[in-house]
Amino acid sequence: MITALAFGGAFNPPTRAHIELANEVRKTIGVERVVFIPSKSSYIQNDQGKDFAFSDEQRYKMLQAIARNNNWMEVSDLDLQAENQPRTYLTLCKLRELGYQCQLLCGSDKMKELQCGWLYIDEIMHEFGVVTMSRNDDQIEELIETDPYLRQYKDYIKIVKPQLDLRHVSSTKVRQLLREHVSKDVLTQYIPEEVYDFLQEQGDCL
Repeated sequence: MITALAFGGAFNPPTRAHIELANEVRKTIGVERVVFIPSKSSYIQNDQGKDFAFSDEQRYKMLQAIARNNNWMEVSDLDLQAENQPRTYLTLCKLRELGYQCQLLCGSDKMKELQCGWLYIDEIMHEFGVVTMSRNDDQIEELIETDPYLRQYKDYIKIVKPQLDLRHVSSTKVRQLLREHVSKDVLTQYIPEEVYDFLQEQGDCL
């Protein structure tokens, strides 16, 4: 079995924060790979309410381009190939079938959503476990201790506080900068070179 973190998200587009923080967490807890699992663009726009989403193919190719230069990184199209956006637990089960010993990686902001927005939380916690990145000065330990729902799962949640400070980096910010047609020097403070090169090839895609 390959030890891995399963990292789902929009990656709309992938940013330096997505890549560098995921790798830092991977090294901190000592697993071999991070599997990036992009969500369907229909889910990003219709369910998450984003005003724009790069296509499934574009986001998948951007992640693949980054992965070619990072042997710790893999990209899965499991969610993209599904008819509808699958539940996280079902995706984790499929990864397990493919030979991955997975833990779910997510930002600390997602902890606040678990009770209301997720299904199969009990199964995710007991069968896989969660690794959460503390973001934006979130007091995640305090949140878990003071929330009765989360506190029952505290033995299944690992908290990592990344040393890299990339709080200013977000996909929303990148989309804004792309619309402003800023220089490469500015954009590559937010996105990997591979993403910049891909977007240059695509032309004005916003």
